[in-house]
Amino acid sequence: MLGAGVHLSDRQFRTIAQLIEGQVGIKLPAGKRLMLEGRLHKRVRALNYSGLNEYVEHLFDNGLPDNELTHLIDVVTTNKTDFFREPAHFTFLKEVAVPALLKPRGRGSHGLKIWSAACSTGMEAYTTAMVLDDMTRSGTRFQFRILGTDISTAVLRLAKAAIYTRDVIAPVPAEFVKRYFLSSKDRSSNEVRVVPELRRLTNFMRMNLMDSSYPVDRDVDIIFCRNVLIYFDRQTQRKVVDQLCSHLRPGGYLLVGHSESMIHNTVPTLKQVQPTIFRV
Repeated sequence: MLGAGVHLSDRQFRTIAQLIEGQVGIKLPAGKRLMLEGRLHKRVRALNYSGLNEYVEHLFDNGLPDNELTHLIDVVTTNKTDFFREPAHFTFLKEVAVPALLKPRGRGSHGLKIWSAACSTGMEAYTTAMVLDDMTRSGTRFQFRILGTDISTAVLRLAKAAIYTRDVIAPVPAEFVKRYFLSSKDRSSNEVRVVPELRRLTNFMRMNLMDSSYPVDRDVDIIFCRNVLIYFDRQTQRKVVDQLCSHLRPGGYLLVGHSESMIHNTVPTLKQVQPTIFRV
C-alpha cells in the first residue's frame, strides 16, 4: 500500500492501462501516468475515497461496476477539439465533396448524411452544420443530417447542450457567429448557444469505435474521424477504418487528422484524394 494513495503502483497503472486499451483501444504509455493520476484524483474526491488505493480496490477487487467504467473512460479520454479545426477540410467540403456527392443525384433529390466520429463537445459537427447550411443559402439546395458519436458521456452532454464560451467560438467567421449563435439574455454572461435550427439537424449518441458493429446507417456520405486513430495500434486502426468505410456509400469520403494520413496503406479500398482525405 502507498502512503495516502497519492500515486498508482506499477501494477495498478498497468491494470488500468490494460483495461482502457481493451475497452476503447486507447494505449496509455508510462509517460501518461502522472496525467492519469491527476485526473483520477478528481474522481477520488468526488467519491469521498481516502486515495487512489481505495479507488482501485473499488474498481477491481469488488468487481468493476458498469457505471464506474463509464466514468473512468471519461477521465482518460482526450477531448481536444475546436470550431473550424483544420479549416482546409471544410473548404474541401464546400468546394469539392458536397458538389461531387450531389451531382449524380440531382439537386434536392437526396439529403446528405454526415457522421462526426469521436465528436467530443460537438464543435466539429456544428462547424459542418454551419458550412452546409451556408451552402443551402447560397443557391445549392439540399438537405442534410449530422450524427455525432463519442465514447465519453461527459462531452456528449456538452455537445447536446450546444453552449460555448465566446473565446471558444473565436475561429468562427463573424457572419456565422451572428447567424448561428444566440447570446444569453444575461448581459454579463460570456456564453452563447447554437441556434435551434442547427441543433435540430444534429444528433448525438454514445458509441465505442472498438465495438464489433456500429448502430449507424450504411449510406453515410462523409465521415470525420480526426485525431483519434493516432491513439490506436496499427491493427486497431485497420479494424476501425474498415468498419467506418463499411458505413460509407460508394464515392463517400473519410476525413482524418494530419498525423493519420498514412492509414490508407493498411486499407486498400481507400483512394487518397488529398493527404488527409480519402474516398471509397
